[in-house]
Amino acid sequence: MKTVYAAIAALALIATPVAMAQTPAAPAAKLSVETTKISELVRNPAAKAALEKTLPEISAYYEQIGEMTLKEVAPMSQGAIDDAKLKAVQEDLDKIK
Repeated sequence: MKTVYAAIAALALIATPVAMAQTPAAPAAKLSVETTKISELVRNPAAKAALEKTLPEISAYYEQIGEMTLKEVAPMSQGAIDDAKLKAVQEDLDKIK
């Protein structure tokens, strides 16, 4: 009986890595001016380029606003980040694969 349990345990250890290897990767979260933190956008080179294309002056503030979304920063930007700019950045983010 002990041999049967040992065999079952051995099979479980062998099968586990195979099952794990077949698990599909989770899809990447969609980049968004409303939900993605600026620090996360900056870590993605294409997203950072999209952000700086529309808002070139924003790079000076990354350290201060990194934990916020662009939508959260907009009201504090004294009009520098308006709805048109948010839309432009989002359109560029949507093009990133």
